[in-house]
Amino acid sequence: MTTLPDLDRRTADLIDLDERFSTHNYHPLPVVIAEADGAWVTDVEGRPHLDLLAGYSALNFGHRHPELVRAATEQLGRVTLTSRAFHHDQLGLFCRELAELTGTEMVLPMNTGAEAVESALKVARKWAYRVKGVPAERAEIVVAADNFHGRTTTLVSFSTDDAARADYGPYTPGFVTVPYGDAEALAGAITERTAAVLVEPIQGEAGVVVPPDGYLTEARRLCDEAGALLIADEIQSGLARTGTVFALDHEHVTADLYTLGKALGGGIVPVSAVVGRADVLGVLRPGEHGSTFGGNPLACAVGRAVVRLLSTGEFQQRATSLGAHLHTRLSGLLGHGVAAVRGRGLWAGVDLEPGGPTGRQASEALLRRGVLCKETHGHTLRIAPPLVVEEADLDRGIDALAQVVGAAPR
Repeated sequence: MTTLPDLDRRTADLIDLDERFSTHNYHPLPVVIAEADGAWVTDVEGRPHLDLLAGYSALNFGHRHPELVRAATEQLGRVTLTSRAFHHDQLGLFCRELAELTGTEMVLPMNTGAEAVESALKVARKWAYRVKGVPAERAEIVVAADNFHGRTTTLVSFSTDDAARADYGPYTPGFVTVPYGDAEALAGAITERTAAVLVEPIQGEAGVVVPPDGYLTEARRLCDEAGALLIADEIQSGLARTGTVFALDHEHVTADLYTLGKALGGGIVPVSAVVGRADVLGVLRPGEHGSTFGGNPLACAVGRAVVRLLSTGEFQQRATSLGAHLHTRLSGLLGHGVAAVRGRGLWAGVDLEPGGPTGRQASEALLRRGVLCKETHGHTLRIAPPLVVEEADLDRGIDALAQVVGAAPR
């Protein structure tokens, strides 16, 4: 049960229903959201809250962006699902437009981010056997410690987070884990059996951890040298969150495969994809991989609207300019309840000083001030507002955080 004792009756009743009838695999804050628009949500009691989480980047364009709602509504009136047993009039357009936006050659549409990563791993292994010549069943994929790529059995097999991994074995073999950001360790892990290196350009769940300058460039060089693929998981970091289409773009590095999700569905429907080289994705043949809902007409229509929004560059620019403001404001809290600030664009990880509130306590205190945020790993807050947020609202959120950590008058 929630630690806040002063819940309104309707809120308490709805939370009680959740706790009685839904599995306890999440620990949500004690707020029940009923409506949302832009960067703001309204709870069942009619109270507004500033959203500084944006669905872990799934809501990059805000809640109910009118262009995305329009695309979904129009498609709902036409056709929503055919399965891939038939062609439909949105799939080819979506794949072409997404490939053009991302500078890639081919698109494998799926539904969730975890499905996209699983698909990329399958493709990388098949490519290693069919193209690179790795002996059967011997392919390895190098991954980074403290990663988060999803929660399927295979993906938690190479997680280093006990909460995500414990008690789900036996685990899928074929993964080699090295410290994140350590190019020397990465070089030592790559062998002739390496099919791919899978990396988040910025680690989100770990606390918005940015690797050292040059690390991603060196990862690209090492993959080229070894004839291995570089797979960039851009599910949280991509699609304008850091100020560019891909976070990898900040180092002018190109991956062989990218995994996309979250914001690709505009916060309306689950949409994910693997995008990349045609000679790599082209190893798949009919019947070897698929998804009933992957690339469905509704998902493609929404995805096309997302691509149109990104094609203007407006959201990349907003993430850049507002991100600079965000990091300037957060840096002003260093030494005043905040121990460290990391991130890029409109994305930040804020480590709270020992002796102050925990991440959970800070999140609950922010909730009481009308600001929604969420902790990770006990002492870190993740801040990722929708890219439509206004500077004044961003200031309101940071002012509330300053009060919570004791850096400003209450």
